[in-house]
Amino acid sequence: MIGLQSLLPPQAPRAAFRKLVRYEFVLTRRTPNRATLGLGIPLILLVILGSIPKLQQPEAALGGLSFIEVYIPTLIGFIITVTGILGLPLPLATYREQGILRRLSTTPVPPAWLLGAQLVVNLTIAVVGMLVLLVVAMARFGMAVPKSSPGFILAILLTMVAIFAIGLLVAALADGAQAAQTLSGIAAVPLLFFAGLWVPLAALPVQIRDISTWTPLGAAVKAIQDAMQTGFPPAGQLLILLAYAIVAGFLAVRFFRWE
Repeated sequence: MIGLQSLLPPQAPRAAFRKLVRYEFVLTRRTPNRATLGLGIPLILLVILGSIPKLQQPEAALGGLSFIEVYIPTLIGFIITVTGILGLPLPLATYREQGILRRLSTTPVPPAWLLGAQLVVNLTIAVVGMLVLLVVAMARFGMAVPKSSPGFILAILLTMVAIFAIGLLVAALADGAQAAQTLSGIAAVPLLFFAGLWVPLAALPVQIRDISTWTPLGAAVKAIQDAMQTGFPPAGQLLILLAYAIVAGFLAVRFFRWE
């Protein structure tokens, strides 16, 4: 088992990494599943649900917030999950299964650069998806600027680090493309449930909400929601995200295989 190499080792030309990133973007455009899920579905959900007047009214069951206000942090979590857990592991596991990572190790371009290129592609899709979602939410549905912009940004950054670390762990454990798809689904479905994708967290039983706060997306949605509605999120939620990032990242480095 080989640990992750430096993404930009000094002996290889930096121009090669830029070309590799462009190549991965081209492949993503040709098979736009990640972009469609990460950019299209959250925006479609926001527009459809936001067009229902009742869902824009405050509800006591949701803590005095509207359904849309509660749902936007969940959609942010959905975008990050699609790119980090559903989008990131599959290409890496496929490259390993096809022997591409092994063959790259015989060239001046290190196989770790494919990992770096995939991170760039998926992070870009995630950031663009979130920016589009927030712009539409503010311009079309009157979403207010977060009460704590630093807390909002920090919560999203920690969420991305934690979720992408879990995605890399899936890529490390998957033997091939089929295993990566299976493991990604097993990881993503419960995480999205505890993020309130199907039922808002405030409407779930208290026991489920308590469990949710200890999951990465549950903590993320709560931290983002607090930053939007009240102020800087509590340290506990941020520490949970940091803990997931550290543990999943360590395990991904420990078990990642290039062959």
